[in-house]
Amino acid sequence: MRIGAAFAVLGLLSVLVIGSLMLGSGDLSPLEAVKLLLHPDDSFASTVVHGQRIPRTLLIIMVGAALGVAGALMQSLTRNPLADPGVLGVNAGAALAVVLSVAIFGRTSIWFYLWFAFIGAAIASVVVYALGGVASRTATPARLALAGVAVTMTVSSFVQIVILADKNAFNEFRLWAAGSAEGRGYPILEATSLFIIAGLILAFALTPGLNALALGDDAGKALGVRVTRLRTLVMIAVTVLAGAATAAIGPVMFIGLAVPYLARTVAGADMRWAVPLCALIAPVVLLAADIAARLIIAPQEIQTGVATAILGAPFFIAVVRRRKVAIA
Repeated sequence: MRIGAAFAVLGLLSVLVIGSLMLGSGDLSPLEAVKLLLHPDDSFASTVVHGQRIPRTLLIIMVGAALGVAGALMQSLTRNPLADPGVLGVNAGAALAVVLSVAIFGRTSIWFYLWFAFIGAAIASVVVYALGGVASRTATPARLALAGVAVTMTVSSFVQIVILADKNAFNEFRLWAAGSAEGRGYPILEATSLFIIAGLILAFALTPGLNALALGDDAGKALGVRVTRLRTLVMIAVTVLAGAATAAIGPVMFIGLAVPYLARTVAGADMRWAVPLCALIAPVVLLAADIAARLIIAPQEIQTGVATAILGAPFFIAVVRRRKVAIA
């Protein structure tokens, strides 16, 4: 069932990739999209496909995989099915770094503040790491979650102060905070892909330890798991994955929450299967949302983050109403 589900998701992803190359301000037929993909020429349509739609599609796939896997790690670490990377303060830290970089330096280029967003996400996660007691070996899932909420609320307050005091910071934050892949080209893909690939490799390597830790700290230790070290590595992986994804296209909700739940319905509690499935399912969900964002008010488009929120609200309500959700 797991292998069959993986192949089915790969097939759906292939269809959506073609759809992403076809659909936009100027639609193409499936045959035209495939032809231009394999045999680029000097036409305007070829320029659009290779200069805009291919890098955008690849970036969505990378960001989706990063957010889905980060959500699975976060939910497993906190043992909370409603947790997502935002619990670590990643979005809030990135947002503060973006508005500060715009307010201080006056630069509004995505390439300029990309690195500030990534660094801000990392700093916020380190603060949560310290407040959560991981270094002192007093960490619990509840303490980590509460530390994340406290940091998010505090940092968000500073964000509001900055954007109310600086008009440029407010305008740039307004566009970035909605989450969008529009206009993101190869430079953004190149800048973030190495971080995402490294984070995915680390996440896959941690899955056996997460299976043992799901039995409880004492049971995990009895099985040879170094609990503090594992939690530290998980938080590093979440920071790298969610930080790079957030820096690339802005904060995108729902993916880190919903995709792990969908993966667990197929893989069960085994993180060795759930995490790879998240890396496949999340790009499907995010790419579908990105395509919908182009079509809802075509020829204009809404932000991808708005589309994921629209799709995710009913799912979130359904999860909250469930009496019990299995969690690895």
